[in-house]
Amino acid sequence: MRRALALLALAALTACAPSVPGTSTGGSSQPAASTDRLTIGTTADVVNYNPLVGNSRTDSWVTSLMYPHLTQMDETGKRIPYLATEWSYAEDGKSATVKLRDDMTWSDGKPVTADDVVFSVTAVQKEKFGVVAGLITALDKAEAVSPTEVKFALSRPDGTFLDNVGFWLPIVPKHVFEKAPSVQKFANDSDWVSAGPFKLTKVERGQRYIMERVDDFGPGKPAVKEVVFRVFPDVNTEVLALRNGEIDMIGNVLPPATASELKNDPKIKLQQVPSLGWAHLQYNTKHKPLDDVRVRQALAHAVDYEAIRNIALKGFAKSSNSSVLTPSQPDYVDPSSKEYTFDPELSKQLLAQAGVSGLSLNMIYDQADPNIARWAPMVRDAAKKAGITIKLQGLERNTYLDKTQKRDFDIYAGSWAVMDNPPANLGLAFKTGGFINYAQVSDPKLDKLIDQAQRALSPAEAKAPIQEAARIIHDQVYDNVLYVETFNIAHSATWTGFKPMPSELLSILNPLSLAAAKPAG
Repeated sequence: MRRALALLALAALTACAPSVPGTSTGGSSQPAASTDRLTIGTTADVVNYNPLVGNSRTDSWVTSLMYPHLTQMDETGKRIPYLATEWSYAEDGKSATVKLRDDMTWSDGKPVTADDVVFSVTAVQKEKFGVVAGLITALDKAEAVSPTEVKFALSRPDGTFLDNVGFWLPIVPKHVFEKAPSVQKFANDSDWVSAGPFKLTKVERGQRYIMERVDDFGPGKPAVKEVVFRVFPDVNTEVLALRNGEIDMIGNVLPPATASELKNDPKIKLQQVPSLGWAHLQYNTKHKPLDDVRVRQALAHAVDYEAIRNIALKGFAKSSNSSVLTPSQPDYVDPSSKEYTFDPELSKQLLAQAGVSGLSLNMIYDQADPNIARWAPMVRDAAKKAGITIKLQGLERNTYLDKTQKRDFDIYAGSWAVMDNPPANLGLAFKTGGFINYAQVSDPKLDKLIDQAQRALSPAEAKAPIQEAARIIHDQVYDNVLYVETFNIAHSATWTGFKPMPSELLSILNPLSLAAAKPAG
């Protein structure tokens, strides 16, 4: 899955913060909201207009308003209809069927049909790019049965397939993208043909992206006529612009310290959404003495979890009870899981049992991530109480990613942004050879349980094996989950109607939410 995007560090909120070209930071009045325009602050330009390729935050926000997915999700992460109206597996699990709406059209007037769905998924399957390619490995062939029905032939039963393809795959217009020699390399940077609640009409790079309402949008006409994404240099200037009424919303998640400062401002409303991922420590099981579970357990008991959540996260975080099945996944959460206790003396006993003394380890983290940069020293200092030396390596992001991918670390500190489907996610993160199996876990019993859960055709059927798999991950300390963040999205109190969805990427910027947004009162 996508690694959590690093939030920008926030300087203290002061009047001397730099202003954005074309804006004013004077005054404090809050103008009344209007259905004419909703202005959203972001800290990055669009990099990729091709939704099958783009994976930055702003890419996702803009293109999700232009290109439909088969499904969206509700506040609990459960899939809900969007382009798709129904979806199901055959009894033997060897095929799946999706039925589509018949009232969505591309902006050039052509209907959105099953051919577009087949083209989109086949292009990803054939060229093997993007996150979707790793999630649809069971796909044999996609076929348009009719203009409103798609059949997916599967090489094996895979109960994660429909959730994965439904949520992660953007649907693009076949008649536009098929003209490119390579879909993956198609820039799609002008003359956009789209089918969302808003269409992109004007780009001023480094300044703004203007999107106009689609009046005949199938799921329902948006209330607001125009959505504008304004580009700011940092969160600080976004906050000033929101307070001064120059923007209506800050798209990116607020750092905890900023959320704490804004929560009592009557002109600003904080929408809170749970993360679908988690922050964690992983121990490289191929490095001695970390191959000994007692050493990993010692490290787990040398972390002050409550202090991290209360001090570094300002209370905007929940315990997952040290489980990879977090409270954000109510269909799978295991109430029997217990958080590792912070017990330096127990850590010392476990190290003595393992015959280890003078333990010294390196811990890598992305120095640009403000949350992790705050709690990494807390991990180091707590470990000292157990006689463990942790040497911090705060790295530039590309170096951090390179070391992670090469498994060149003792301890990895990081976070997952979206882990929305436990049977699929645990396969990627903990199965032998998994794409994001950074801890290099290789446990045959765990592999078998994950395979069993992936073959299950419903969450109810997958629940028992995936909970057992999670208990192994917990007991063997294959992942040390520190917390599940509660994200804060700030918008003007003059707006209402947003439909929040879990995760930093969806939050209240998802297409259903922005289509429903309206002035308060």
